[in-house]
Amino acid sequence: MAKAEVLAKVVSHKMDKSVVVTTERKVREAMYGKQQRFTSRFMAHDEHNEAKVGDIVAMVPSRPLSRRKRWVVTRVVTKAKIV
Repeated sequence: MAKAEVLAKVVSHKMDKSVVVTTERKVREAMYGKQQRFTSRFMAHDEHNEAKVGDIVAMVPSRPLSRRKRWVVTRVVTKAKIV
């Protein structure tokens, strides 16, 4: 069974071979039906230091690589715009 890729946005790339990414999900509030946004932060392994802040990356779960790293970046889907 193939592992599903998850899309996430890079928010930090200051570490060597590691990036911090965020994923966002929308949940409908039960009583009033209002949409709420929830974000989750993950550390991911970036072997070639390709991802920069603002990039959208695809990542897959992996074995524990360190205390907090449980994901591996497979590819950069969209590069961030250079301002």
